[in-house]
This record gives sequence, C-alpha cells and structure tokens, in this order.
Amino acid sequence: MDKIIVYIDGGSRGNPGPAAFGVAFPNKKYSEFLGRTTNNEAEYKGLIFALKKAKSLYGKDKVKNMEIEVRSDSELLVKQMNGEYKVKNEGIQKLFLIAWNLTIDFKKLKIVHILREENKVADALANEALDNEKRPQKLF
Repeated sequence: MDKIIVYIDGGSRGNPGPAAFGVAFPNKKYSEFLGRTTNNEAEYKGLIFALKKAKSLYGKDKVKNMEIEVRSDSELLVKQMNGEYKVKNEGIQKLFLIAWNLTIDFKKLKIVHILREENKVADALANEALDNEKRPQKLF
C-alpha cells in the first residue's frame, strides 16, 4: 500500500482579511490566494484542495488503496475533522461537510496536528500567495 504525506496551511492577515493556503505534496507544491476570509476558513480550503488534488494526482481508484496523512498546524481543523471538537461556526460547518465528504474515497486517511515549526513549507507557500497578491502589478 502506498502512503503519501501532505502538509497544509492556511492563513489570513487580519481575521477576516486577505487569506491564502499552501499545500505541499511530496513532489508538488501549490498555493492559492483566497481573497478576504478568516484564518480557519483558509485552513479548511487548504484541506479541501489537498484532498481533491490527491484524487486528481493519483486517481480516484488508487487513493482507495493508499494511505494519506494530512499534517496541519491548525489544532481546530484537526480536532474537528477527528471528531474531538464540535463544529459550531456556520461558515466552517459548510466547509467541514465538503471536507468530510471528500474523505470517503480514501482507504485510510489520517489528519494529524503538528507544530508550526514542522509546517514551514506549507506556511511559506501560503505567505508567498499572500505576498504576490498584495504586490502591485507593473504595467510596463
């Protein structure tokens, strides 16, 4: 059985404020500027992206037979996805349901909390997306 480890991070400058996420697969890195949203929503959007991207990179049939471990420094996201915390926020409830439904196709999915220091690549990707969106574009 194959196993992949994916690092995710979402961030918002201000809460809510300009937000982005970063996702690091073993050999591929992704980030996306989200516009104005909260930190927690950015974290969930990063998870949703990671789960969808895993299916598109490896194929829906293959992910049924592989183990995926998602590592995040968001204690809230990890504990909500693992059933340890209730999902009370209405905006997060919608994102939680999307993420939860995406997990069905994976034979073995672990969502693990890590320290921020262990999540530097995904954090840098999210910050890069934020920085690039804020940088004024040159016309000439």
